[in-house]
Parts: sequence; structure tokens; C-alpha cells
Amino acid sequence: MRTVVVSCVSLETIYNLFPCISLNNTLTASSKLMTTMQAMESMLGSTVVNKDGKSIDVNSFSGPGKVVGLYFSAHWCPPCRAFTPELANFYTKFKASEKGSSLEIVFVSSDKNEEEFKEYLSEMPFPALAFDQRDKKANLSKKFKVSGIPTLIFLDADTGKMITAEGRGKVTDDPEGKEFPWIPKPFNEVIKGNLIRNDKQEVDAGEALKGKIVAVYFSAHWCPPCKAFTPNLAKFYNKMKEQGKQFEIIFASSDRSQESFDEYFGTMPWLALPWNDPRKNQLTQTYSVEGIPCLVFLNENGETITKNGRGAVMGDKDGKDFPYHPKPLNELTGMSADVLNESACLIIFTDTEDQKNEAVASMQSQADIYHAKGDDKDLHFFYGAEDEICDSVKEFAGIEDKFPLMVILDIGTQKIYTHDGTISKENVDAFVGKWADRSLPSKPLRM
Repeated sequence: MRTVVVSCVSLETIYNLFPCISLNNTLTASSKLMTTMQAMESMLGSTVVNKDGKSIDVNSFSGPGKVVGLYFSAHWCPPCRAFTPELANFYTKFKASEKGSSLEIVFVSSDKNEEEFKEYLSEMPFPALAFDQRDKKANLSKKFKVSGIPTLIFLDADTGKMITAEGRGKVTDDPEGKEFPWIPKPFNEVIKGNLIRNDKQEVDAGEALKGKIVAVYFSAHWCPPCKAFTPNLAKFYNKMKEQGKQFEIIFASSDRSQESFDEYFGTMPWLALPWNDPRKNQLTQTYSVEGIPCLVFLNENGETITKNGRGAVMGDKDGKDFPYHPKPLNELTGMSADVLNESACLIIFTDTEDQKNEAVASMQSQADIYHAKGDDKDLHFFYGAEDEICDSVKEFAGIEDKFPLMVILDIGTQKIYTHDGTISKENVDAFVGKWADRSLPSKPLRM
């Protein structure tokens, strides 16, 4: 059973506009070392500090077979204060075990001042990112989409890739670390077993899903946005079936009773996990689902296409872009809300077709470069045209009503960067270049 935890939310987002309900090749030795140094040092710097003020070399806990936990927490946050002794106890015991050398945890502080930071760190047996490293802290929060504290994520200390964002629940549920490092199982392994239809007929998941695009639908009867979205999803599902698409949806329920599940599932034409099936919690953790409704699209091999399936369906009800593989450059529409909340986004707002075409041509090469980074992409590209979200975003961010206008909007760090000149490929390249090397001036998103 997945532990339900309470968090202190710290980031203001734009979700009031788009509501959801919260849940919580072989390398040489030298090149391999360089990869490790780049992965961890780029995030933490060359050293961290312990409670005695001693510097610790980040490379001492980086490398193959090692894991780093990043603990986002603060002295002022009651749930943090409750969890920290539990984490400290886990850490002390685990470090004394035969697997202890494989783990390090680094405290990433949201404390209000250095005094509070030092007092809080004195309770911890693990090191911390130095308090004055505020830019690194902000970048880590943005990179790993940390929207509340306490949050504990575990990373591969060789590559810097996330292992799990559910570290807090993992430590609580497995205090001896028997399943450490808690690597999520792939979809095709998790989903093994039977699924059900709403007439209670059971089907084998392997047979039912073979060769199909699959969408996992995290939803619940008690959730108003879910109940509003489900009829639209049903229409979309039936339309895809009529078009002969090899497509299936699996309902992963957060309903509170069998009766509520049965009533809600009765309105759905697709498959479901049985109510209270443990596979639902595994999938929630695998895809780091923090709110419902959430629709995750997977390819025929069970690999993630997009976690923003809800936005994709609402923005493309006829399925013209199905199955929604990410594109380098997109129009700013309602389906962009999740990306706007989670990532830095370059947007060129346009007023005419000519302006839109010029914006697309100017951005395309940079968009292609960043798209090639895959999961490591830290900037997304949009052109704003006629969708009503453009006005909502401009009002939310205090952006002047001017066309064309180029901005980088970063809700995660509460910053906005504005380009007041003409729009051209050269200007986009320069704008992005200055943003990447942190020489681009910004102003606070909210005054």
C-alpha cells in the first residue's frame, strides 16, 4: 500500500486556469569519469557541506553503482520536521549496512535564512547543498519539478537520471531499504495479469494490449475535473476505434469504494484495473502522478510518449496528431498547461498569419536543438496565436499586449525574460544563448 503523505506546497502555478486534483555504446574510463563529473557536479557543484561546516567532494559519492538522494525540505515546514528524523534514522542504519557506501543524501534547503538552515542541518547526519547556492537550489527544483516539500528523490549518481520521485514514501514503506534503490518496474512488467471490462469480464493484459498504443487514465468518481473530462475522453476513444486505430485505455482508479468505482467505470467503454489493485499504486509511482485527471500515452512497447495526454486530447479531439509524440515546436494552446507549469518556455506571441510564420521560421532551429536533448530538454518552444490561453498567460504573467513579442516564461523559478526587439532567427539564437549561459536579465514573475 502506497503511503499517503502531506506536503507543504511552495510554488504558485497557473493550474487555477486548468484545474486538477492533487494526490501527491561503451565509454572509456576517462570519458565515463567525465560523464559522472558532469552529471553530479553540474547539479551540485564540486562540494557540499556537512553540519560541522566541512566541505565534501561531490565526486566522492558519484559514479557507477551509486545513488544520491536529494532531500528538499525546510525548518519551517511541519511535515518536513516530522519526516526528517525518520529519514535520518533510515540513513544512519543504511550507511552501516553492507550496501551503505552506495548511498548519499543531500539536503536541499528551502529555509528562510542561513541561521535556520544551520539549525536544521545540525539534526541531519547527511550533507547539504550550501545555503548560499540559491541558483543551484532553484535549478534543482525546476529540473525535478519539485512543487512541494518535503520531497525526496533518488538519482543514479553516475548519470544523474532520476530513479524515483517517490523517495519519501519508499523510505516510509521500506525503512530497512530491502528494495533499495527502488527502481520502478517497466509498464509491461507491472501490468501483467488480468484487466476487466465494465461488464466484469476479465481479459489478459498481454493479449488485450499487444501491438497497441495504450493510455493509462488516472481518475476518480469524486474528482470534478475527472468527471468533466471522462465524457470527452470516451468520445475520443470511440472515434479512434472507428478510425481503426490500435488503441486501448486502462482506467487506474482512485475511487474510495467498490461502489463508486463500479458506478464510474460503468460510464467508460475501455478496460480497467480492478478497484484497489496494487498495480495502480505502482503505475502512479512509475509516472510520478501528482494530480488527477492524468492521462499517460505509451507506445506499443510500453514506453512513454507523453504524460500530458489530457491536454493532447482536449486540444485535438479528432485525433489528427494521435498518438501525440512530442514535437520540437508547438502552438500555445490549452494542452500546453502542464508544460508551462513544469518547464521554462520560450513563447513568441503573434497577431497575424505572417507573424506566426515568421515566428516558426525563427524558432525552428533552436527548437530542434533542444528537442534532440530528449528528457534532458530544459526549454520548450511555442508560438502564441489565437487560442484563448494566450490572453490568460499574458494576464497571469503581466506580459504587455504587444505583437510580435518574445518571452521566456519560467514559472518554476518565478522569472520572466523579455525580448523587445524584432523577431528573427539571429535574435532568437542570441536570446536563447544568453538564457542558457545565465547572462539574460530577468524580472520577477510576480511583484
